[in-house]
Amino acid sequence: MGITARGIGLLVAAVVLLGVGFRFAYPELTLLGAAAGAAVGYAALTAAWRPRLTVTRRAEPDRVARGEPASMTLTVRNTGRLRSANLLAEDRCGARTVPVPLLRLRPGRDTEVRYDVPTHRRGVVPVGPLRVTRRDPLGLVALARPYGATTPVWVHPRIHPLTAVPTGAGRSLDGRVDGVPHGSITFDSLREYVVGDELRRVHWRTSARVGELMVRENVDTSLPRLVVLLDNRAAAHPQRVDGVAESFESGCEAAASIVTAAHRADLPVLLLLVAAEPAAQRQRADDDVDGDDPTGGQPLGPLDWLAAAGLSGDDDALRAATTRLRQDRLGDTLIFLTGPGGRAELGHVGALRGAYPSVVVGVFGAAEPTPPGTAGLVVVDAADGAQFAAEWDGVRRW
Repeated sequence: MGITARGIGLLVAAVVLLGVGFRFAYPELTLLGAAAGAAVGYAALTAAWRPRLTVTRRAEPDRVARGEPASMTLTVRNTGRLRSANLLAEDRCGARTVPVPLLRLRPGRDTEVRYDVPTHRRGVVPVGPLRVTRRDPLGLVALARPYGATTPVWVHPRIHPLTAVPTGAGRSLDGRVDGVPHGSITFDSLREYVVGDELRRVHWRTSARVGELMVRENVDTSLPRLVVLLDNRAAAHPQRVDGVAESFESGCEAAASIVTAAHRADLPVLLLLVAAEPAAQRQRADDDVDGDDPTGGQPLGPLDWLAAAGLSGDDDALRAATTRLRQDRLGDTLIFLTGPGGRAELGHVGALRGAYPSVVVGVFGAAEPTPPGTAGLVVVDAADGAQFAAEWDGVRRW
């Protein structure tokens, strides 16, 4: 509860009047002091009344690409039965506040406010909670309370269409790279038999043990597997305006474009951050690219992780990241996306060519092009994500 400047003045006046009235036996001053004190007490009781409000939000949509329109619909309902709500309220949307009219909101009625969510910058825009301020008629006491939960709006990087997708060092056993064929030589799991399955794939020993037909599920391990390593070190993106590094934003757009292209081609792909915890940085793109609802406790998709990704001050993380990649051997095609500050450390990435037959590097925001043949890598220089997509489709050697 917060008392206003007017309330503080009236409270001080009440104390002074009561003190002087009792000290010098002035009943008029005592009466004025008692009235002032009663007014402050009434104001405190009035402001302390907690209205019964139900707050719901609906984002349309809750995941958008950078620059696309998004809106939030806020509905406030007075669930009380006796009194009308006469309040001041504002909803928080990112760094700004949106006024919400709650004047004379009758019991059982609701009011609805619709406003645009800023999407000019990649990130997670928190919306809410609704802040309701209760004041007394004299303006002596003000009490603010939050209502409702915070709803995030995910602003994903822009996605640029890519027509070329690396095919990796191997080929599919059926001569294709756009799917996972059944019946290959690598065992993956067991599942229940369904009508149409070939009897030669039935695992009879397990079927006899569990009492129902179980079928072997096989996958083609020769399909290409892409690993996208995004450099989120602050040292790799030294040029920043208002705290935003455009080279890193372009790298996020390139990573989102590659992940989306691989997902559409049904190719397995991993998204990694240079400076991140090993257990938290790996995200599979064969999950839903648009991500799942974070409020439902479901895992986030790779585009959600890109929306929430930020620069890290761990400038020595690249050496540790390349060491993990060399040990794990997560795929056969490595795509490293960095800024102008990361070109001096491309030797660490070039040392991975033994573990990854194909290594491609994307450098964003550099003043001069990267010298050809640097560390024996295929280097794509681009000013932004759109130029990277055009240069990417022109690469002939993976």
